[in-house]
Amino acid sequence: MAKRTFLYINLIMALFFVLPVLQAKEKTFTVVIDAGHGGKDPGARGTIINEKVINLAVALKLGSLISEKHPDVKVVYTRKTDVFIELDERANIANRNKADLFISIHTNAVKRGSAVTGTETYTLGLARTDENLEVAMRENSAILLEDNYLQKYEGFDPNSSESYIIFEFMQNKHMEQSISLASEVQKSFSAAKRVNRGVRQAGFLVLRKTSMPSILVELGYISNSTEERFLASSAGQQKLATSIYNAFTKYKWEYDRKRGALANSGTVAPGLMPVDDGGISVSKPKVEHLSAPAGSEEDIRQRRAAATESASPKQAVAAEKTTSVRQPAKGQRIFKVQILTSDKKLSPGSKLFKGYKDVDFYVEKGIYKYTYGETTSFDEIKKIRRKVAKDFKDAFIVAFRDGKKVKY
Repeated sequence: MAKRTFLYINLIMALFFVLPVLQAKEKTFTVVIDAGHGGKDPGARGTIINEKVINLAVALKLGSLISEKHPDVKVVYTRKTDVFIELDERANIANRNKADLFISIHTNAVKRGSAVTGTETYTLGLARTDENLEVAMRENSAILLEDNYLQKYEGFDPNSSESYIIFEFMQNKHMEQSISLASEVQKSFSAAKRVNRGVRQAGFLVLRKTSMPSILVELGYISNSTEERFLASSAGQQKLATSIYNAFTKYKWEYDRKRGALANSGTVAPGLMPVDDGGISVSKPKVEHLSAPAGSEEDIRQRRAAATESASPKQAVAAEKTTSVRQPAKGQRIFKVQILTSDKKLSPGSKLFKGYKDVDFYVEKGIYKYTYGETTSFDEIKKIRRKVAKDFKDAFIVAFRDGKKVKY
């Protein structure tokens, strides 16, 4: 009897120490990491290595960092070995896992001009330059290795510019979050002394059916012999993976903060990692651009903002309208729930609002951002966000003071 009691006490003690650890590691956020190409599809070919090998190595290193440093994050890979995965299936994997984020990893190349170097990150959209279109065409050509690709992709021809017109009408509802992550990735690459070629838009089939914020990262140019050696090295791959990890960490921290989970956590994301050159230096960082790279999303937004500034005072006031508040006291914060964004102004009865009335908007860097609800109580706005989250999964809280958007 005494022995049984002793065992029972030991079991209780074990549960006392183990259960909190298990609860702390509950997975509440899912990221899908997609290593581009694979198997019979080598991707861009280099002289010492092929794209598919680089993509997989960086994807696995990135996933390992996230799993190690973020116990609340579930990491899912579209592939962990050298196998061929169809483009639609990559998006299906993310959708089946109800992912919160999709990161597709690729390596760039050019047919001419071996001196081209640097990194760029894409979101879904219509390519604004021939250069962006060429990148999308090269990545999308992977479908030519799939069976019945014409039927599966509804006659899409990856080598015909006319096929890409469909992306003009395919605005991703997660555009703002996608651009936010893409911007953080490029900032991290710049901090790691990589040439920053900007955030861009193009029509990538692998992004078109994902139902969450999604980006496609081009790690560098395999067509540049110096950069190829960097991309092929373990140290170079670790440097790239760490840069993307740091961007993910900042994005995840902001994601949690906007949902009220980090109300008193400060203003800087913890857990960032130093980027080790590993004794490899490929290129010096470019001098900061006074304007964004041509074709980048920032370039597009800057041009829109310039157009707004050149409008008449009356037009400018209308364009820069922020959320209307019921005459709050000066200096008082007003909280709202941002539900979606658009690069075009939507009508009040738009189907995108899913029946919600009294939806307001504000304009930031040429992007229309739509909000629902308003209150001075942070607890109340968290309740409102939980209610609308069933219809707008990625809704988050924003704050205004005296008509200007502020951090909280």
